[in-house]
Amino acid sequence: MADEKTILHELKVLNKYGIHARPAALLVKTAGRFSCDIFIGQKGEEVSAKSIMGLLTIEGHQGAKLSVRIVGADAEEALAELIGLFENKFFEE
Repeated sequence: MADEKTILHELKVLNKYGIHARPAALLVKTAGRFSCDIFIGQKGEEVSAKSIMGLLTIEGHQGAKLSVRIVGADAEEALAELIGLFENKFFEE
């Protein structure tokens, strides 16, 4: 669809233990609130941010830089929420 917005962004994993079960669950819960498609990954591999199993397969250790690709009408709002999760270290610290 021509009216769909695509946003590319990079996020750095700041929390001590990286993307483990709890942060992955928060990502899925947050992504699920939006109609847009959200993909997170690195090194050319990406997974849906709405898939907890997919998120657990990415190398999301502390310091990792993850690419984010969001496609859909509410992409900007979704990105703002994701940035908040990463900047707040998934509320773990």
